[in-house]
Order: sequence, then structure tokens, then C-alpha cells
Amino acid sequence: MIEGWIYDSLKEDIGSYRYNHSIGVMNTSIELAKHYGCSIEKAALAGLLHDCGKLQGEINLLKMADDFDIILDNVMKKNKELIHGPLGEALAKRKYHVIDKDVLNAIRFHTTGRENMSILEKIVYLADVIEPSRNFDGIEKIREMAYEDIDTSILYAIDSTVKFIIQRGNLIHLDTIKARNQLIILKDLE
Repeated sequence: MIEGWIYDSLKEDIGSYRYNHSIGVMNTSIELAKHYGCSIEKAALAGLLHDCGKLQGEINLLKMADDFDIILDNVMKKNKELIHGPLGEALAKRKYHVIDKDVLNAIRFHTTGRENMSILEKIVYLADVIEPSRNFDGIEKIREMAYEDIDTSILYAIDSTVKFIIQRGNLIHLDTIKARNQLIILKDLE
């Protein structure tokens, strides 16, 4: 069970809009955890805190990353949107007292994905994409697939994200490429 102060503190840190999104990700994570036999408690906590590093204001984000000694790779330096994953992991540890490594990894990699994701990491990654307030071309297909085959749905979501990133002329994080490649290799082995 998640302590009440966590909800209050999170809402204050990330604002109402992002907080409501986080509640949606938490609830979607719980549903996916039930479906895939994952810890509901871990899924709820990781889903709720997945965006705890998405602090308001770019200057604050960069300062916090520096304060926590987070080393930014070149892609994160160029696409500051990605900083909130590692920063969220650090904040979850220090501010919200999360010690479970799987929960922390789910927070850290919920935006980029990574090679060898745990089931919890996959759940939070996917929940962030399909939670009820999300609306983009292809979302319904990903939502449908989410309860049929988590790897296929994540692969489809990554492909959709990569297309979006390319259209905007942004850099693609190496973790995303590695996650995608591994999922394709796994599909080929089936």
C-alpha cells in the first residue's frame, strides 16, 4: 500500500496535469500486472512515481540532475525530455524511500526502454504509452495488443515512438534501439 504523503508530495512536485497522468499510469500498471502475474504493489508504486523526475522547468531539471550527480549522455544533453527517467530513479530513492531495484529500474527506463527489461519494466513502459488520457494514431491497436502479447505491443509502441522522433528530427536513445532490436530477435526465435 502506498502511503498518502507520497501522493501529496508527488502532486506538489509535478503539478496536477502530470499527477493525473501518473494516476492513470499507476492504474494501467496495476491492470497489466494482474494480467501478467507481476507484483501489483510494485507496479502501482512504479507507475505512480514513473514521472517523479519530471520537475517543472528545464533549469530545475538540469540543476537537480547535477545535484544528484547524474551523468547525462549526449542524447540526454540534446533531448532533455529524457533526463526525467534517471532523475526519477534518484528522486524515488532519496525522496520517496524506494529501495526495490526493479521498481527503480522501471522508473529509470520507462521512457527509453532497454535491453533485457523485466516484466515490471515492460509493464510501466507500456502503461505510460497506453494510459487512458493518451491519444495518438495507433493507440487503440497498442491497447488491444497490450493484453495479448506484451513484447509485440512494446515493439509496436517503440516503432511508433521512433517514427515520431524521426519526424521531429530528434536523436534516438541507444537504449531504445537496443530494446527494439532485442524484441525483434526474441520474435524471430519464437
